Parts: sequence; structure tokens; C-alpha cells
Amino acid sequence: METFVQPKRRISSLIKDEHRLRDVHMFKKLSEPELLDLEFNSVYKNFKKRTVIYREGCRHSGLYVVLKGIVKIYKIGANGKQQILKFAQVGDLIGYRSLLTNELACTSAKAYDDTVVCHIPYNTMLHLFQQNWDFTHGMMKFMCKELGESNTFITDIAQKTVRERTAEMLLILKDEFGLDKYNALQIAVTREDLANMVGTVTESLIRVMSEFRNENLLDLTGRKIVFLDTKSLQSIANI
Repeated sequence: METFVQPKRRISSLIKDEHRLRDVHMFKKLSEPELLDLEFNSVYKNFKKRTVIYREGCRHSGLYVVLKGIVKIYKIGANGKQQILKFAQVGDLIGYRSLLTNELACTSAKAYDDTVVCHIPYNTMLHLFQQNWDFTHGMMKFMCKELGESNTFITDIAQKTVRERTAEMLLILKDEFGLDKYNALQIAVTREDLANMVGTVTESLIRVMSEFRNENLLDLTGRKIVFLDTKSLQSIANI
């Protein structure tokens, strides 16, 4: 069973306007009555940094939309090691696969920083699927995109070196989260988590990152990663 750390509250009364469900791209094709119904039946929740939102093996009663912050989506392997699948950000839907297949949650989700998510009940989503084909089609495209990304990840793990995968993952994070005015990546990811995403041990990741710094491709200060030569990283990543 999913556990919230605070009582459920209606999203419309407590969340700032810039974090409304109606502003999420996925829901742009809904009519005003459908949006009102969605907002009325959904609830939001604040999660502090490092708080678990749901755990692998739980039974979902709905899906979640990230309205603020970043959420780490991961699985635990047979050896107990964590495998990060993605970082979800504002506008991303999480926990939907297990809901649609009526299975136990196949991943866990944890707030990477202070986060707001919205819980949308299964029956509310089912009603939208049945009533609005444009919305359903958009959801199908979203799921196919994620499936394609998973296929690419599996191929990269099998065929690319750690150096190539590290360069590619840095570029993916750059595209997803952007850079600030100093060309620094706008997500403070730990070396351990980055190694996890690349599919290697932390020591190997640190060695490759040091190589990139010595080659003047990156500037590294603590958890801050500054991009100095994106073109060369693209060449290394073979993308």
C-alpha cells in the first residue's frame, strides 16, 4: 500500500498556480470540464528530499504527476544494488505502467529534492481514456517514447564502453535539465547516482570524469558539472 506522510488535500486549494495539472503538456488536449473533473478528483503531496514516494512491490491506486522538483525512479537488483532508470521532472508521469497492467509497482520513486507530486486515481484516468481519444493517443505516444529510450539504454549497456556511456548520459542530462548561465548542469547528481545510471561502479565513473576534466571537456567542482566542450562529448558518445 502507498504511504503518504501527510493527509490528502485537494490540489486546487494549496498549490501555486505555476504548478497546476492543467499546465502539464500531457493534459493540454483535455476540455475545460475534463480538466475541472481531473483537478477535483486529484490530490497533491509535498515530499521532502530523499523521501520515498512509493516502493517497488506496492499496489498502485493511481498514477503520479511531478509538479515540482525531481523524482528518482529506480529498481533494486537481486544483489540489493540500486539501478536508476531515470530522473522524472516537472510534467512527467510516473507509476503508470503498473497501474495500466494491474500489476504491483515494478519501480520505486524517491524525491531527489523537495518535491510536489499529484496523485490521479485510476478511475479518473480510465474515464479520460474512454472519453478523449486525443488524450489517449498522447499517452500512447508518451509510453512508446519511454519504451524506445529503454531499448536504447539496453543497447548502450551491451555495446558501448563506460567512457562512451558516461559522455552520453551527461548529454542526456544536459538535454533534459539544461545548463545555467555558467554552462553548469542544472541538476546536482551525485557521482554514485551517475555511475548507477551509466551502469558501472563509482570508481570507474570517477576515473572517466577525471579524464574528461583533464581533457578540458568538463569542469568539476563538488557535485557541479560544467560543460566546456559539448561537441567533443558528442563525438565520444557516438551520437
